[in-house]
Amino acid sequence: MQFLDISEDGFEARFSAIVARGEESGREVEDVVRDIIAQVRSRGDQALLEYTGRFDRLHCAAAELEVTQAEFDRAFSQVDERDLAALRHAVERVTRFHEKQKQQSWLSTEEPDIMLGQKVTPLAKVGIYVPGGKACYPSSVIMNAVPAKVAGVGEIVMVVPAPDGETNPHVLVAAKLSGVDRVFRIGGAQAVAALAWGTETIPKVDKITGPGNIYVATAKKLVFGQVGIDMIAGPSEILVINDGSGNPAHIAADLLSQAEHDELASSVLITTERAFGEQVAAEVERQLLELPRQAIARKSWESFGVVIVAGTLDEAIAFSNRIAPEHLELAVDNPFQILPLISNAGAIFMGHYTPEAAGDYLAGPNHTLPTGGTARFFSPLSVDDFVKKSSIIHFTKPGLQRVADDIVRITRLEGLDAHGKSVSCRLG
Repeated sequence: MQFLDISEDGFEARFSAIVARGEESGREVEDVVRDIIAQVRSRGDQALLEYTGRFDRLHCAAAELEVTQAEFDRAFSQVDERDLAALRHAVERVTRFHEKQKQQSWLSTEEPDIMLGQKVTPLAKVGIYVPGGKACYPSSVIMNAVPAKVAGVGEIVMVVPAPDGETNPHVLVAAKLSGVDRVFRIGGAQAVAALAWGTETIPKVDKITGPGNIYVATAKKLVFGQVGIDMIAGPSEILVINDGSGNPAHIAADLLSQAEHDELASSVLITTERAFGEQVAAEVERQLLELPRQAIARKSWESFGVVIVAGTLDEAIAFSNRIAPEHLELAVDNPFQILPLISNAGAIFMGHYTPEAAGDYLAGPNHTLPTGGTARFFSPLSVDDFVKKSSIIHFTKPGLQRVADDIVRITRLEGLDAHGKSVSCRLG
């Protein structure tokens, strides 16, 4: 863990290593991913089964890749009733939040003889990727499938790796509760390629969403254009802005909630009170000893964890806006006072009793968020990601006559006479 003063010489250089984490390895894996995609495109199921056997140690026929209804039934029987109730509660809250995002088609007739509008159409088929390597993530199922279902997507296809043939029952239950139509036991770059181009067994989709490791993220980047994607997600991150108020143990727990994701996760505290930062750092060391995933969390914390001391809260806010964090906690006495000053963040957690984990699981907003500074221009996954919008334009002859001269003039400016004639020939 690094302890930095934002005003000290060399601060930018030292912090840049945290910002750039994973970039080098990303370049290293691109050639591998390109080859996997090419093989799945050209050889379909045969290549998919080979990669699934090699990487997930799952050796089966293509027909056995899809999860059956009997397996779903068995999963429901294996899940504790209280766990089932918690998953239902999460689906209900996430559904309720995303219902508020729905947009309707609209038409405007404010000008006589001209009608303009927008048609909102759900995507026909989407693929959602759910990680299944280091842990099971039923929450990722919910966060990707529910907005697709709310949007009215025709078919939701889920892929999830099944190491040694084991598929987590909680993931399958979450899929059913969230409205997933089909589930396949495949993962990695090969699953992304299969969804993008289709194979004899895996259906081709229109868009792929969901987080994954660096191979999955690289594959999504490379198939973009063949299909839509939500975003290219990098390692998880949290930034906590603090004014010296609150409980150091709470903030330490929040920092570790990201560190336990993976070794490349980044946990950053920026505080105006150095003594408070020292207390948080000490508390992190104490809590690390209690974590089952201590090795992962410690590697993350020691490599990419940092406590930054800022001179003022304004300085901390300016730093945060420049970093554009995935998760931003405003652990201050009056978070609503500084909220208008926050311009770049994936999700904003307000006050001392709003841990990042609340948003990850059950609050309602989506936890699929932009990482690596892309919150400057990307938004959380939403219903908008699962619809497309078409413009509607209708002119009667009098309506076209009113604007014809200006259309023709602009076509002449661009030297596109045929465009202009397509207007003038209608009006004599």
